[in-house]
Amino acid sequence: MSAILSRVIVGRAGARSSRLWLGSHRDVSSSVSQLTPGTRLSGRLQNAIVGTTLLSGAALLYYQLSSPVHLDGEASIGGQQPERAAKVTVRRNTPESSTGTQYGSKEDVENAIEELRKAIPREGAVNTDPSVLQTYGSSDKSYHPTSPHSVVVHPTSTEEVVEIVNVARKYRVPIVPYSGATSLEGHFSGAHNDTEGDSDLVCQAGARWEDINSALKEKGIPLFFPLDPGPGATIGGMIGTGCSGTNAVRYGTARGEWFLNVTAVLPNGKVIKTRRRARKSSAGIDMTKLFIGAEGTLGIVTEGMATHRGRVLCSTDFGLEATLRLAPVIPTKVAMAQFPDVETAVSAVQEILNTPAGPHIQCVELLDDHMMKAIADAGLVSQTYPIHDTLFFKIQGDPAAIISTAKTVQGIVARHRSMNFKFAETEDEAEELWESRKYALMSTIESEEGARCWTTDVCVPVSKLPELVSETKKDLQRSKLRSTIVGHVGDGNFHAFILFKSDNELRAVSDAVHRLVHRAIALDGTCTGEHGVGVGKREYLTEELGRDTVELMWTIKRAIDPLDIMNPGKLYPDLPKDDGNPRS
Repeated sequence: MSAILSRVIVGRAGARSSRLWLGSHRDVSSSVSQLTPGTRLSGRLQNAIVGTTLLSGAALLYYQLSSPVHLDGEASIGGQQPERAAKVTVRRNTPESSTGTQYGSKEDVENAIEELRKAIPREGAVNTDPSVLQTYGSSDKSYHPTSPHSVVVHPTSTEEVVEIVNVARKYRVPIVPYSGATSLEGHFSGAHNDTEGDSDLVCQAGARWEDINSALKEKGIPLFFPLDPGPGATIGGMIGTGCSGTNAVRYGTARGEWFLNVTAVLPNGKVIKTRRRARKSSAGIDMTKLFIGAEGTLGIVTEGMATHRGRVLCSTDFGLEATLRLAPVIPTKVAMAQFPDVETAVSAVQEILNTPAGPHIQCVELLDDHMMKAIADAGLVSQTYPIHDTLFFKIQGDPAAIISTAKTVQGIVARHRSMNFKFAETEDEAEELWESRKYALMSTIESEEGARCWTTDVCVPVSKLPELVSETKKDLQRSKLRSTIVGHVGDGNFHAFILFKSDNELRAVSDAVHRLVHRAIALDGTCTGEHGVGVGKREYLTEELGRDTVELMWTIKRAIDPLDIMNPGKLYPDLPKDDGNPRS
């Protein structure tokens, strides 16, 4: 049967080896949703990273749909996997390319694998072991239909990525870049360049953000990379999804100037660097931004540079190289305030951020009353607090600035009917207070024996967040669904963690998520603030962006990847056939 979709996953195993995958594929999100477990949940959560990837990508080929497994950018964790919800369909026939491309046949895939073995003869570089293919082609945390890859390839250089891309193009085998498998949204490879004076550093794309920061700290460099998505996320995946995290209220997202340049392998096999190392540039179109949030559909990141209010050059999954900007490490303290309802909590945040104290707020996180109860019930933290809608703040600055900001925060939250305010003056107190935020998702999972958890995120203008959260909580209550909410309230982004045990509950969860997304878009928001689009949220982009904007996205995609071999079936919504536009 004809090959339909494929994906390439390039990664690094250990300090020197990398990997790439070609394989049988059907609508699979660009990275698998997995979360690093806490020590108390190690028996319940899978390893956050499927393999220690530094440069990752996978090429998948679809001959047919075998016994379906499930893959999704929206994590569902723990318990026995139920059947998929009504909104998730199983295609019994292989899908067509969205651009009308005819992918290679089964024989073409076999020839491609043989050519890859010759091009990269290193032992273990090209892997067709069924168990490996199954591991990289499926996840029990998802409900999108998939089938195993055809081959996993382990490149160790940009040159080998080029070889892989050229073979894939020759045989029309689609490529899907693969990163740290965290997508809620590898090991750190040695820095190529560490110029503290310029506040920049060069690393490889599969480097994990935590490892970058740990390496800087160990070297005594008082800088850090402030984007902080899920544990285990790599620079390549962070570029691909346009990530952010809890620090976004102070430092912004991946679409800011944190990635100054990327080096990418394009579908035609050419290697480009999007710009130089200068801190700023007005030289033409910002091509770096073209790859941020593109989810591996335009090229493979191999390296990248970022800056600490400077940068770091890192190699990533999609054959890219990037320059990241880092920031100075600034002392922080933690505070907590509790409120009678979400509306008063969020309105307090808006007032705080609009004062001179606002720039000293590094993080401001909302945990609703259901989340605080889940944390209390789960028993994962050393100190629990009353069950109320709660804000957690990280305040940064010198000691005088922190004390002044804390007093401002305390005064404002009091005017907004806060009934409990706590300021952690010591490091130990701060660590204990922040534990509640750190273990939010894990506590939700642990709070109900045998339940699984569907996570999703949306984002709206900050002034609309109270309405969105309030209406969503009422909707979930009417649907009789157990849920918790965590919000990056400083930028209007929130996550819903919805529990379920049965197939019927899973269908209800899917419907509730669908309503949540439409509710957010109606408030001039977005279907995803930081998780990314992948497969699960493609259907919402036309409503959110407009048909002409989606058509422009397709125009760019077709110009760069006319054969539609880079991560097909992701990100770009289907376009109707009635005006001559092909649809998948």
